[in-house]
Amino acid sequence: MLKGKEIVLGVTGGIAVYKAVELLRLLVKAGATVHVVMTQAAKQFVTPLTFQTLSGNPVHSELFNLISEQEIGHISLAERADLFIVAPATANCIGKLACGIADDLLTTTVMATKAPVLIAPAMNVNMYQNPIYRENEERLKKHGYLFVAPVCGMLACGYEGEGKLQAPEVILAEAVAALTPKRLAGERILVTAGPTLEEIDPVRFISNHSSGKMGYAIARQAQLKGAEVTLVTGPTALAAPHGVKVIRVQSAAEMRDAVMGLLERTDIVIKAAAVADYRPKSRSGEKMKKSAAALSIELEKNPDILAEIGGMKGERLLVGFAAETQELVKNATAKLNAKNLDLVVANDVSQEGAGFNVDTNIAKLLYRDGRVEALPMMGKEELAGEILERVELLRGEGAGKAEKPGSPSAR
Repeated sequence: MLKGKEIVLGVTGGIAVYKAVELLRLLVKAGATVHVVMTQAAKQFVTPLTFQTLSGNPVHSELFNLISEQEIGHISLAERADLFIVAPATANCIGKLACGIADDLLTTTVMATKAPVLIAPAMNVNMYQNPIYRENEERLKKHGYLFVAPVCGMLACGYEGEGKLQAPEVILAEAVAALTPKRLAGERILVTAGPTLEEIDPVRFISNHSSGKMGYAIARQAQLKGAEVTLVTGPTALAAPHGVKVIRVQSAAEMRDAVMGLLERTDIVIKAAAVADYRPKSRSGEKMKKSAAALSIELEKNPDILAEIGGMKGERLLVGFAAETQELVKNATAKLNAKNLDLVVANDVSQEGAGFNVDTNIAKLLYRDGRVEALPMMGKEELAGEILERVELLRGEGAGKAEKPGSPSAR
């Protein structure tokens, strides 16, 4: 997610410094090159050696130490940064930045950088609610500084309330968002994901092997690209993507109702869910007891949500998925035409690395004009980005482009 990016991580003095260690690990794992700047107070909580070992780079803390004979430390760090993160950020540090005070390496470097600055505050609840602090935060926001709000919880000082440093995973997500071009800003995207579950009785059900990973990755990447995203998901073990509105359903009928209720205010629909084609015609209210006799269950068809949307899609852009085990292109083309889709993401789930419950996929993209684009095996997060790039291109070409009320052309 951050491959090739240079990030400066500023660490100020507070008990939450230990979480900055985990944040550093996540940033490096995401592919970033990280340069750590520590205040003198931060070094009282965690030694620079810890950050140096995990980053693979020297830790900087002295304002007047030169990185090399030709480089002035704070200017060199400021210029190389694609993003500057301050986590944890104390009230003292935020106050100095708001007032333009640059009296140590960290504040001097922030003042000198032209990169986006992402600040994650951590402090006592009374300090966080202090009107002077609130004014300082608002002042920085007006100048374009980004903030990751702290959460409520038990604080090290014994108080409980706002002021606890946000989880490193959330700060990472905000860092990725800060560096992602917002090419889908203004678009309202509805994504479906996961399996549906059709009950036979209170303990048994019909379902499939879908993990939901593909749909969740699409929702996450669409949100990073600036879209307003709603995810309608069947039962999964996945955490909700940060910043995405999530609606949880169980059956195909529940998914259909949720999707249709959202359709009117949706510009793009991406149906990645593996919806059960059939459900038991009748559900037993009690557990069905096992017996020596064979058991037959009569099934009836579930609503075809994708076809229903295709029949009334208007100028919306509609993307579907085709999971097949034979004649991939033929079956996916038939689905595209029958359900009035703009794009189909087709994969042969019998291929190794392309089935359910794995982190990779091998996809072919089929377009309305007959083009077939074969993609190599890649991670589902990467594939989600590729799919959304094609969605951007299709919208740019006018495919499914609905004029929003109040736009110049609409007037």
